[in-house]
Amino acid sequence: MNYHQYLPVDVVNGPGTRCTLFVSGCEHQCRGCYNKATWPLNSGHPFTDLMQEQIVQDLLDSRIPRRGLSLSGGDPLHPANIDSVKELLQEVVSRAPSKDIWLWTGYTLAELSSKQRDVVDLVDVLIDGKFIQDEADPHLVWRGSANQCVHFLSERARKGQENHG
Repeated sequence: MNYHQYLPVDVVNGPGTRCTLFVSGCEHQCRGCYNKATWPLNSGHPFTDLMQEQIVQDLLDSRIPRRGLSLSGGDPLHPANIDSVKELLQEVVSRAPSKDIWLWTGYTLAELSSKQRDVVDLVDVLIDGKFIQDEADPHLVWRGSANQCVHFLSERARKGQENHG
């Protein structure tokens, strides 16, 4: 897997202060996408064990407390990214269990393969669906177009949603 950008401190892509990884590779190539540079699988930088360890260490760093990890792109659920994303999420769940995980994908929950569902099982919040420019709305929270859905998958995420509207 390749990644385009890693933000060790981010306050835009999910609630609170977070770590955010933008992976490379997207089959959807939505008209109006703000991140077209991430579409090619071979763009960006190789995702290494060292980068994975850096993400986990940043999540554990008490000097800048992070609420969790956000994965975007590109598409973290692109078939070529599944194994690396799953390994990263398993490591985060194991070593930083108090951190939540948010993931954006152009696939809908109903379209996911069994391998993609295995990854989603590790996620607290899934934002799914292609970006549709004709349904774009800058007032939407955590999504770009009205067709996209925010799924609060874990008990922790559902409780957080109740507490924060």
